[in-house]
Amino acid sequence: MTWEHKMPSRPVVAVAGATGAVGVEMLRVLEQRGFPAAEVRALASARSAGRRVPFAGGELVVEEMTEASFAGVDIALFSAGADVSRGFRAAVTAAGCVMIDNSSAFRMEEGVPLVVPEVNAADAASHSGVIANPNCSTIQMVVALDPLQALAPIRRVVVSTYQAASGAGQAAMDELYEQSGDFLAGRAFEPRQFAHRIAFNCIPQIDVFLEDGSTKEEWKMVVETRKIMHAPGIALAATCVRVPVLRCHSESINVEFDRPVSVQSAREALAKAPGIVLMDDPSKQVYPMPALLEGTDLTYVGRLRKDPTVAHGLAFWVVADQIRKGAALNAVQIAELLLS
Repeated sequence: MTWEHKMPSRPVVAVAGATGAVGVEMLRVLEQRGFPAAEVRALASARSAGRRVPFAGGELVVEEMTEASFAGVDIALFSAGADVSRGFRAAVTAAGCVMIDNSSAFRMEEGVPLVVPEVNAADAASHSGVIANPNCSTIQMVVALDPLQALAPIRRVVVSTYQAASGAGQAAMDELYEQSGDFLAGRAFEPRQFAHRIAFNCIPQIDVFLEDGSTKEEWKMVVETRKIMHAPGIALAATCVRVPVLRCHSESINVEFDRPVSVQSAREALAKAPGIVLMDDPSKQVYPMPALLEGTDLTYVGRLRKDPTVAHGLAFWVVADQIRKGAALNAVQIAELLLS
């Protein structure tokens, strides 16, 4: 079933979870991209109602999100957690509003498009009121994989992630700041947002462990990549690690193709692909790094080279700001697709 409500050229947009790190960024992206909204509403829980959030040179007063909040709304950008998204789905769609959801609630649901506009924009047209925003670590990887898949079918991907604290929200960023100061000052502290100390440490666990020894974050990368790229046969192994970086996820990726792909052809494909910047000049020590790329919108690729351990392999390094491209920007880009 496809959505039958016609999208106006100047839709009313609601941001659900407007006071969280991603919600604030959604408002910023709507403003920066000049999204043609007739009105923007900021929604959050009752405890945040009445707060003011900056938007378009002024402020929006945050309203308590209720089932009645979506009357007259055309697009709702959700970043309020999976349980909240599930709870409000019926009210949103009954109001004739399209939910673009940043949580894990609907990503693998049959009939719900899982969309990265640079990769599978056409899928957004077949929604039934809900479009899912993929996991942040998946988004930047498939943006880089898609132009390579056009050169030759991908057989296997091995990815190790270096994920920033902000992937766990504003409170996690605050904890990295505070813990770093406490650690350097020799003060005692207790981890709250993470299972272990995040300051000056790497934690090889994101989300819960599954029966096979992988984590849910690693599972998400596998199944979401297959769905987005329409490639159920891709073999994918992921190891996801939280690192003491504030913003921008980094990924080390090894790809095996079913036939030869030269480094030069890969370089040319990546250089002209939408949403990608090739930042790759080892002779000058030029490669993507999180500290350089906070607040940027594109996916940056470097360290491109042959992987000599397989017959047809390449290795490369990818960095993107996961609050922007990995969450808020991707959601707004999906909203832009609905206008077209």
